[in-house]
Order: sequence, then structure tokens, then C-alpha cells
Amino acid sequence: MRGHWYGARCVPLEQEEVRLWEDSLVQPELSEQRLREFERIFYPRTIAVVGASSNAFKMGSLWVKGLITAGFKGAVYPVNPGGGEVFGLKIYPDLRSITGPVDLVVCCIPRTLILGLLDDCAAKGIGAIHVFTAGFRETGDPEWIGVEQEMARRARTGGFRIIGPNCVGACCPEHGIPFGPSTLLGRVGSAGFISQSGGHAAKLMGIATTRHIGLSKVVSTGDCCDLDSADFLEYLSADPKTSVVGLYLEELRDSPRLLRVMAAASRKKPIVAWKGGRTLAGARAASSHIGALAASAAVWSAALKQAGAVEVQGLDELADTLLLFQRVGRMERSNLGIVCGLTDGGGGEAVLTADACAALGVNVTPFTKRARRQLLGLLGQVGSVLVNPLDVSQRSGDLQAFEKAMELVAAEPQIDVIVVYENADLLVKFMTKEVADLVNAVIVRVAREQSKPVIVVSPPGSSDEERLDIEYALSEAGIPVYPSMERAAKAIANVNRYYRRQAMPEKACQSR
Repeated sequence: MRGHWYGARCVPLEQEEVRLWEDSLVQPELSEQRLREFERIFYPRTIAVVGASSNAFKMGSLWVKGLITAGFKGAVYPVNPGGGEVFGLKIYPDLRSITGPVDLVVCCIPRTLILGLLDDCAAKGIGAIHVFTAGFRETGDPEWIGVEQEMARRARTGGFRIIGPNCVGACCPEHGIPFGPSTLLGRVGSAGFISQSGGHAAKLMGIATTRHIGLSKVVSTGDCCDLDSADFLEYLSADPKTSVVGLYLEELRDSPRLLRVMAAASRKKPIVAWKGGRTLAGARAASSHIGALAASAAVWSAALKQAGAVEVQGLDELADTLLLFQRVGRMERSNLGIVCGLTDGGGGEAVLTADACAALGVNVTPFTKRARRQLLGLLGQVGSVLVNPLDVSQRSGDLQAFEKAMELVAAEPQIDVIVVYENADLLVKFMTKEVADLVNAVIVRVAREQSKPVIVVSPPGSSDEERLDIEYALSEAGIPVYPSMERAAKAIANVNRYYRRQAMPEKACQSR
């Protein structure tokens, strides 16, 4: 039996629906049939691109090129009534003429031809169709809203699923499926991302590549005439290759169902949600973008909290939080030990980092008396800040002293996370590149030789090329790097809040 069908429903989120009763929080495991359904989307054996042509610069042809270049592991079938070849592949006149099964169809044809293509999809027995074509519900035109509803009906009777319309579709780096008609693939990893905006999904993938966030699956959902964010979240919550899920939402046709799915999913793994359209201007843009309905920011925040999701306020915070969940994982306490002043300016850096943490409720716990005595013997009293944050600038360039200071901070039993504030501008100005590289080698060594996570804050400045080189080397070594203490502290607070909530008794958690 197929899963719930929501193609023709439009259920707004109301204030009273924020309350999620205990019986509605229980979400059954996905059936084997449902899992297989999504396997044909993210791990298809074959993909047909309808709208490809012998013109290599047409959108459909670019989709074919992207699959070939990205290393898709299955067969690609271009489809166009004009026939011919593209990139060495035969172009089939229609879907039915392809010999053998087709798991996934990518649709890049005019909207006037969509319904006929869906009949071919039913006859061919495909698994799913991704409709890249736009111009349906988001136009507000009753005729095309009706066509979108008919698309959902034909998919239901034809036994296949629809991604979209008006979306960039699914991406699976592990399986060589790039994001859209491009070679954008991302690093293989364990973070999933579901987005109603293709642009936001592409930008997140770019950030993920730069900051070494590994991706399992990414999907742009668009108008959601059939499969919606709740369906994909249900799948990713059961996907063993996904450890954390990011969500960008504008509005859903069945918001209560999304919240029920989210509540069940957040018990298994972290769900990081960014809600767009929170302001009146944003809501108008969302309505124009995907034909979405609006709900107040306060209602959404309450609903996301009730469902156990981590709410973030933008793409940077989303990426920051995904990075920390992926690299650090479980963090039920977040007492920081901060090391700054790797060259000069340590006093000001100590104040800056302490203030940023205090503003976000992240604890910078004092060192023990024993640690302060040891640090005094190591660094000396004149010009040093021996509380937490720790200023090591009086022994600048002394790698042994820096390493010992890091080890003393890591040994403090009340400290859970070590943060190093590294100012690339000063590092490059006062040290040779060789010494600067050795400083970062110390950070990597300390991170590997003890169990507490190490995070680096490296703010942008005039020496940005050198800073990016440093960030790349640290990221390659598995150390999360943030451009400001405020962003690092916010990510730490988000991760800590999720795991503290997870550790709470069930009824206490539901009442919060």
C-alpha cells in the first residue's frame, strides 16, 4: 500500500496545531516498499532525461553532461522526438522506446507537454519523475494550479512519484548524481539537506565543499505536488548514511504532518531547520516563489521547538550547525576552554571571545587553582591572562609552551570543548609561514591525542589568502573552523541544546 497522498491538499499551520499530542508523535518505521521507492530516486540504476537534444547547450543536454561528468554509476538515456545523439549517447524518440527499466526521469520540457509525458511514465513503470519545469501553482493561475493537481492524480494512478515541479531535484554525491544541470556534487558525508529553494541548496553545497561538510543526500523540493519535505525527512531519518538533516522551509501543504514527522525524526538524529518567509516581505516572496502559504514567525518557532528541531536563522548558521553536528557530535555540556593570543593582541581577544560566549549563554568556566599555578609557571605573570580565556601571547612562537598550554587546558575536568582563536593577520605578520604551519600542526596534534573536541576561530582580514590556506589544512584534519567567535558560540549552543533535550526524560522534553 502506498504512503499518504497529499497532492491536492493545502493545510495551513494554525496556532492550536502547534500542540503535538503524545499519540501523534509516534511515527511508524518506513516500510521496505517505501524505502525502495526512495532508493530509485537517490540510487537509480537508470536515468532518462526528457528534453535533451543534439544541441549540447540546451538545458536537458546540460543535465546529461552533468551526469556523465559527475560519474553517475548507471545508464543515462536522452529523450527527444528529434532523435540524434548527444555526448556520444543515442537520443530516444520517447520514453516508451527505451529498452529496459527506467528508475528516474528528469523532465526539461515545456509545461504544456507534461501530462502526456506522465502517461508515458505510467506505461513505462518508472519509479519517480523530477519535474524541473516551472509555471504551475507558483503562478497563481487557476488553469496551471489545476494542471499541477492533475499531475498528482496521474502519478497516483500510474504508480510513480513526482519531485517538484519547479525544482532542481535530488543529488547524491555517493552515487554520482550532481545537483541540477551541473557538475556540483559536494563531498561525500553524512549530512542531508532538504530545501524548498534550489538556490539555497546550491549555495549550501558550495559552502559545504569549502568547509568540508560531507553530504549524503540533497533535494530541492519546489512546489511539492506529490513528495514534500515531510516525505524526504521521513526517508532521511531512516537512512543509515545520514547522521544529521538540514531543512529550508518556506511553507508546507500539510504542516501538521511535517511536525509529526519532524518530532519522530529528531529522536533519531538532529534536525536543523531554517524557516524562510518569517517577515511580511519574505512571506510575499515565498508565495511568489512556490505558491506557499504564510504562518507567523512565533508560531513556527514554537512548533519547531515542540518538534525537537534546532531552529536557525539563516544559511550561515545552518551550515555552522551542520558542521559541528557532523564533526563533534554528542555535546551534552558546553564548557569552553579558550586559548588566544597566539601572537599579539591576546588580551583583547580574551575579552572578545568571553563576551561572545556570554551573550549566547555558552559557559567559559574558570580554570582550577592547580591549572592556574601550572600556567603561571609556564607563561609567567607579566602581560598574561591566566584565567579562561587564556592569553599565551607572552610565549609567542614558543611551540613547546603553546602545546603544553593546550594540554593543560584539555586536562581540565570541567572543560568540554577547546577553542583556539587564531588571527591569521597577526600570525602571518609576526611569524614565518613555516612557524605558522607548525603552530597549526600543534593544534592538530592536540586534537588527535586527547578526546575533547578542538574548534578554531579564524576571522577574515587582510591576509585572507593565508587564512583560507590555514582553514583548509585544519578542515582536512577534521577540525571545524569558524570565521567569528559569535558564529562558533551559536553553533555550540545549538548542538548543546539538542543533546541536552535528548538527555531529558520523555515527558519533561514534551512539556518544554
